Amino acid sequence: MNITSLSATQSTDNRRVGDHHASLFAVIRDQLRDRILSGEFHPGDRLVEGKLATEMGVSRIPVREALRELASEGLVTIEPRRGASVSVLSPDIAYNMAEVRAALEGLNAKLAAQRRNQNGIEQLQQILDQGKAAVEREDLDLLQSLNREFHETLAGLSGNIVLTELMRSLRDRTALLFAPSNLQRVRQNWEDHAQILNAVINGNSDLANLLASQHVHNAAQAYQDMQASEATSQA
Repeated sequence: MNITSLSATQSTDNRRVGDHHASLFAVIRDQLRDRILSGEFHPGDRLVEGKLATEMGVSRIPVREALRELASEGLVTIEPRRGASVSVLSPDIAYNMAEVRAALEGLNAKLAAQRRNQNGIEQLQQILDQGKAAVEREDLDLLQSLNREFHETLAGLSGNIVLTELMRSLRDRTALLFAPSNLQRVRQNWEDHAQILNAVINGNSDLANLLASQHVHNAAQAYQDMQASEATSQA
């Protein structure tokens, strides 16, 4: 084998190693994100690299990279000497994020109503039907996944890539804020989705805008009520 062939082989092998490494990192990141959003890890809980690495049967390096990625999403806070922990949103920051997300989700729904197509509507209707069935089964884990899928599909229907990327980033950062806290809130979430979809189907962009914005405000209010209730019970 000549030097050129050897170099090409080594280059291919390096790419393969990188691909595997990236996949492992992504799996760990997604698992940790799911565990945070499901409530297994609570705001303020420490996320110890060594413990997580042992538990997942991997080295500390991909765990460290996964935690850094989650920190960029706002789900994790990394501090010198203390390490990583699940982020805690202050009331002011939570309110500010809710305001911005409400405006963006409203614009997204408005554009979706204006640019709707049959394929996108059918996808949303299918997700909505799955969500309703999951509500009846009280399958909160599946509902969390379907909720994200509903908003991602609605964003795709809007046809605005910049808006989609902005909302995806903000949605990740506010995931803890909007994670459903009880079945009653979950039912309301999917009733909101049904109304938003109906407005999109009918091409009523102003109503879709209003309903999507209110959907965010309702979730934020539920979070504030829960925080107030917990504070009262601990007093």
